[in-house]
Amino acid sequence: MSKRMMVTVFLVSAMAFSMTGCKGFFGKKSSTTGVDNVDMNNGGLDPNGLGGAGEQIRPGGPGSIVDAQLVAVQFAYDSAQVDDSERAKVEAAASYLKANAATSVTLEGNCDERGSAEYNMSLGERRAQSVRTYLMNLGVDAARIQTKSYGNEKPKDPGHDENAWAINRRVEFVVMKQ
Repeated sequence: MSKRMMVTVFLVSAMAFSMTGCKGFFGKKSSTTGVDNVDMNNGGLDPNGLGGAGEQIRPGGPGSIVDAQLVAVQFAYDSAQVDDSERAKVEAAASYLKANAATSVTLEGNCDERGSAEYNMSLGERRAQSVRTYLMNLGVDAARIQTKSYGNEKPKDPGHDENAWAINRRVEFVVMKQ
């Protein structure tokens, strides 16, 4: 093989390899699932980046996120207990879910930046499980409730003070059509 041919093969291979990692061209990585999302009915791109593995998002269809406007449940420092002041938020979510049987919810547990990554992932999961248990006690079917922990990976407030930390200690409701 000639030197010129080897250089051509190398350049073509390098371009093909570099394009396979380009999310802006081939699709988006979902912030909720960590999975690449492609909707072949939209030119190969999922504009929202919201689908799951092998799932195509269609506005208003199964698997689409519903804007239920449920308010996140806040938590005290280093706690997974739903405080009395936050119970109304969980009760409102339970009412919504019971009135909308064709929906399910993912509870996303979050923490502030303090603590190790492993500890915060665990605490975020305990917070989500705490809200899940409360929803089940209020009559929501357990099969309609999923949990996910983001630890401190998705801060709502990027600040580094008590106010920011209080905002980041939360469980968010992501409601989807089934």
